[in-house]
Amino acid sequence: MSEPFSAAAVRKAQPKAEAEAPAKRARNSGKTKAAILVAGRAEFAARGFEGARVDAIAVLAGANKRLLYHYFGNKEDLYRAVLLDAYQEIRRGERALSLDQYGPVDAMDRLVRFTFRHFLANPWFPRLLNTENLENARFLKTLPDIQALHSPLVGQITTIVERGADVGIFRRDVDPVQLYISIAALGFFYVSNMATLSVIFARDLSGIDMVQEREAQAVQMVLDYLRTQPA
Repeated sequence: MSEPFSAAAVRKAQPKAEAEAPAKRARNSGKTKAAILVAGRAEFAARGFEGARVDAIAVLAGANKRLLYHYFGNKEDLYRAVLLDAYQEIRRGERALSLDQYGPVDAMDRLVRFTFRHFLANPWFPRLLNTENLENARFLKTLPDIQALHSPLVGQITTIVERGADVGIFRRDVDPVQLYISIAALGFFYVSNMATLSVIFARDLSGIDMVQEREAQAVQMVLDYLRTQPA
């Protein structure tokens, strides 16, 4: 027989309900912040920092503008958060590759393909970087963790090159920063200039055949640069 409904039963249930409420608020807060960051990516990438409107970001995120300011402060702070989140996302993707478990050639192949595909799958990212370059990196300079965020990537590339050099596959005189700039450029330029290049050369560079060919060529160019040359 079930226990009769009583005030004591209500009091007994209250602590659980009160414990669940903060957890629910935290989940909702996280979802709202993520939605605002995604909306901010789209707005800042499309209109630049000066042209972007906080009202538009709030509408796109389905969030109250007052809540947006509560979470991120002013427009500049929101832009900084969007910029940092964009870099954190690509760094997370690189770490998830777990390149240490692969041989040096395969590891470099995977890094080049990941970088190329990240730009391709996120065309807002090159546009956001263009926006920050037009601002002369003035917001990036204020992010205290930005260099530490990139240090593991430099170390990872250094390790791959050294492993390749140790087995006589790769040359040893490689600057990892210069190498990454080349890797990023092979994807960035293709994606950011896809529309104009398609017109100039009368080819649809967004077509799957062209994209696959370009990715394969990017890998080949990097590996050809790294390989030791015969005496």
